[in-house]
Amino acid sequence: MKYRFIFTKRSENPIKAAFLDRDGVINIDHAYVGNRSNFEFIPGAIEGIRLLRDKGFVPVIVTNQSGIGRAKYSLHEFSELTFWMAGVLEASGAAIGALYFCPHHPTGAFAPYLKACTCRKPEPGMILAAAQDLNIDPAASVIIGDKCSDIEAGARAGVPRRILVKKDGTHPFPDCSTEHETADNLLSAAKLL
Repeated sequence: MKYRFIFTKRSENPIKAAFLDRDGVINIDHAYVGNRSNFEFIPGAIEGIRLLRDKGFVPVIVTNQSGIGRAKYSLHEFSELTFWMAGVLEASGAAIGALYFCPHHPTGAFAPYLKACTCRKPEPGMILAAAQDLNIDPAASVIIGDKCSDIEAGARAGVPRRILVKKDGTHPFPDCSTEHETADNLLSAAKLL
């Protein structure tokens, strides 16, 4: 998978990861967040990632980013935002291991991103790629997201612990049929583990 940024070395032994959605879980979902001007951390998100690290999970962001395919922002802008965000998290003791993103959309994007793919959640491609790249054991891992597609992707990838959080920490929970737990936000989710 080429749509990824890896910030840590592959582990010799299998590790456990906390797979995290980005928009609505880590930052306020202002719709198509592709640069720093509209990126705003959700209160408690950085502390939640730090707590996940303290509990032995490697944080790995897995995020649908059809805004690239829809030409809402460029791959370059998204890359700059990702490296800035990763730097802020690292400086806060909440370093992420990697970020995987899907720029595709089956109907609402421009070529070459206009396609059905195996990486756009609810497909499990990003999680499976991260597991391969970093030697992650999905069965020992957790996924935390604000949409049913996050929960479904985790289930399809064999991640047994799936926690649905409120979008932006404030919105009502969506009605998801796949088995999951709930928490108000990322920090609350981290405390469940």
